[in-house]
Amino acid sequence: MTAQTTAAATAVSETATTPEATRYERGIALLEKAYGVDATAQTVGYLDTLSPDYSRYLVEAGFADVYGREAIDQRGREVINIIAMSALGGLEGQLQRHIEAALVLGTTPTEIVETLFHLSLIIGHPRANAALAVARTVFDALGIDPVPAEAA
Repeated sequence: MTAQTTAAATAVSETATTPEATRYERGIALLEKAYGVDATAQTVGYLDTLSPDYSRYLVEAGFADVYGREAIDQRGREVINIIAMSALGGLEGQLQRHIEAALVLGTTPTEIVETLFHLSLIIGHPRANAALAVARTVFDALGIDPVPAEAA
């Protein structure tokens, strides 16, 4: 992680909600809300080693400018990400991170499973099955039983 990333991450908690917060600080704050401080620092630090310009672009344009729009809350955006990544397929690692973030932001396991169940009609059973397998991995790692007690 670069000194710039560390300094920005430290400053976020103090300035991210103020009008004078930079795009970078706002983006970092949204990342930390969904993914946690450590995972955000790890991801940004890793991207900094490849391309600091791309890292900054992702934080500012992706998170501050897009995730930060108010018409859809961050929880809703994570559900959209789950839908898109499930439809695309082949993005299991990223799908896992977005399922984790959706849970952190208040999406219930039942909502995630129902979303993927519904998608099976649109994206096909193989892609929905693959996405459900990723969800199962996340639920197992977190000790979550996604089947409501009344359905068991």
